[in-house]
Amino acid sequence: MRNIIFIHGLESTGKGFKGQFLKNLFPEILTPDFEPYLSNSISIKVLLEKRMLQLNTVLKDKKNWIIIGSSFGGLMGALYTLKHPEKVKMLILLAPFFGANLINPSKFEPINVPIVVFHGKYDLTASIEKSKSISNMLFSNLEYHIVDDDHFLHVTVEKINWIQLIGKFE
Repeated sequence: MRNIIFIHGLESTGKGFKGQFLKNLFPEILTPDFEPYLSNSISIKVLLEKRMLQLNTVLKDKKNWIIIGSSFGGLMGALYTLKHPEKVKMLILLAPFFGANLINPSKFEPINVPIVVFHGKYDLTASIEKSKSISNMLFSNLEYHIVDDDHFLHVTVEKINWIQLIGKFE
């Protein structure tokens, strides 16, 4: 049995398009719903702290995780992997949101966990430049794909051969 999790974005849930798409491919995948984002009630930094506590609880008892993180969930997956590289087999980032100074590369040593990034060249939400720059600083085993898509990556998610992608790291 694989330990695989999908971490949704800021305003999404585990039951959104990507979560359901991946659940159809990998019935064993965890697609938890994290603390909802209510823009008026909580700062993004506090929300990140709360969601990271939830993620740590979900992932604490197992290792060899395959983590798939989308946007804000990509930030969460990256932070978890940087803090616990021994527990992560592979990290797949979908348009990771590395903005708003929520990740500081100077606080981490580069890690050698296999990381695959897909980022849409028409992304107006998460900066490709920032994502690529931070990814290059933090991940020494990095495969970075700039794809013909927007931030939501719906076309790309459907085109990726997920079985092959995940299979090459098993």
